Amino acid sequence: MIVSDKHLFHIPVMGIGFTVDTPIKVAKYGINSAISIMEDDLLEQLRKHYAGVWNFTYEPINSHQPDYRAKRITAYLNMLNYLVKKQVMQLKQQPITAPEVAKYFELLPDNNAQKILYKNLKNYNPQEQLEIADKLKQNWTTGAIEVNIMTKVDKPRFDQDGNPVFDEFSDALTALRGFAQSELNSSVVFSAGFNPRVYGYCESFPAFYPNAHGELVKQIVLKVSDYRSALIQGKFLAKKGIWVSEFRIESGLNCGGHAFATDGFLLGPILEEFKQKRSELNNTLYELCQTSLLAAGKNGFKQKPMLKVTAQGGVGTAQESDFLMRYYQLNSIGWGSPFLLVPEATNVDNNTLKDLSTAAPEDYFLSNASPLGVPFNNFRKSSSEHLRKTRIQSGKAGSPCLKKFLQFDNEFTKLPICTASTQYQYHKLKQIKASSKTQEEQDLRIEMLQAKDCICEGLSVPALLVNDIKPAHDFGAVTICPGPNLAYFSGVFTLQQMVDHIYGRLNILNNVPRPNVFINELKLYVKYLQERHKEQASQLAVHKASYLNKFKENLLAGVAYYRDLSTKMELEFTELFNGMQNELNKLEDEVLAIDYALEPLHVV
Repeated sequence: MIVSDKHLFHIPVMGIGFTVDTPIKVAKYGINSAISIMEDDLLEQLRKHYAGVWNFTYEPINSHQPDYRAKRITAYLNMLNYLVKKQVMQLKQQPITAPEVAKYFELLPDNNAQKILYKNLKNYNPQEQLEIADKLKQNWTTGAIEVNIMTKVDKPRFDQDGNPVFDEFSDALTALRGFAQSELNSSVVFSAGFNPRVYGYCESFPAFYPNAHGELVKQIVLKVSDYRSALIQGKFLAKKGIWVSEFRIESGLNCGGHAFATDGFLLGPILEEFKQKRSELNNTLYELCQTSLLAAGKNGFKQKPMLKVTAQGGVGTAQESDFLMRYYQLNSIGWGSPFLLVPEATNVDNNTLKDLSTAAPEDYFLSNASPLGVPFNNFRKSSSEHLRKTRIQSGKAGSPCLKKFLQFDNEFTKLPICTASTQYQYHKLKQIKASSKTQEEQDLRIEMLQAKDCICEGLSVPALLVNDIKPAHDFGAVTICPGPNLAYFSGVFTLQQMVDHIYGRLNILNNVPRPNVFINELKLYVKYLQERHKEQASQLAVHKASYLNKFKENLLAGVAYYRDLSTKMELEFTELFNGMQNELNKLEDEVLAIDYALEPLHVV
């Protein structure tokens, strides 16, 4: 099975359940996608489901078996690998004109050599057509099945005295082991920040090192927010002889799911630094990695391995994608949230899909819902938002903690609990009412507390609902976390329509006025800074004025960068940069108007 990058885009991981089986839906067409492997119960339920659909033997892996969680993950990934291979084999056995075979070629970029040859088949005689068709099938490329591990979601186990025991059975390490022991020849995407313990655990598996041919069976992808982070993390792994095959740069705020706001650094300047220093980064990491491998007596690389740089977050038009690819010399662009409107590719239940397809821009907002304490992109019409508010109104704020993945707080208990749980909310509410100095402060702190929601259950259940699988817990709510860019897409689309939009063969944007990807991100950062200013004025901020002033300086530097970029590129990319200078002037004025003169109190 040939796995390569025939497409110019990839589908990033979305939530827990939205893309958990996306490879079964799109990999046969050569489209790369990433899945979350943290929720082993969900993977086990889906493996049982697909055994019935595809008629293969299903042997349950129950929670009493040793290392059951890693075994479940391995079994699920092996199933995906098997089903995708089977799909491709079946397609290759069909005539070149069969609808599903034709769809593979129709989805490809118009300048793809395979597609051009396919389109010109009619110009050859029957014998030549058969020979060309056979050649095309031999070169059929399959989309990669990537797995995503949030490195911070690594809850430890505890000994009899309630002390944390970080061993190989913690959540992230178990997930990594499940991937490493699978049959997949693909990548693990580490997201949510640097976790030396998780990175170090890669040393336990030969698949992350070059084999006798100097090739990698398992590859590492790091989702990073800036160049400095990429260099630090890349060096850490290179010193262990482990190569980073790709740095995946994601917009801090113009993305779905958790929003890890940078210190005011914007996507354009970040990509510019990668562009300018990419060769230096490649050489530095290669020399360090190769030296480490040979010093440890391991196989080295036969030649310098490829170092990919990709980007994602807020891209919405073919011209934006084309500009990013060409100007910043990227290998791929991630298109995430728009695929939530494509039932052929993702799992979104009918009620949520209907609400998404008719949503207005104000329905998307950055919330404090995540128990991780990281801003979380949210959807006002979601059933989980409705349930959260209903519980508050009934005097029962919080959620039952069923999956227990985000139990990290031990302010009130010896063993950690989740800040979205009913237990935590009860204790924290009493504390706030007893310690707040004013009614305004109390109201604001309660609002921040009760914004927390159970995202573990809500983000996984759509995969069950779409596949008609009864959830083990009747939680009754769906959490969905689209990026704000989805405000510019309305309707439900086929896979062909979405891919045609990505490549500029079709325009499916709605009529909501849409600035370019750079301005949209800048607006989000200005709004984020203004919100922090309000918190500071209320003495509820958690950031110091010095940090926020630095944030402000970085935003202004970003504005200057975009002003210069627009001047240089507006003739070649007129549609992309048209009106950008005026937008920059307005946003610059808003940033300059923000003044952090006071040092805020830190809220506990």
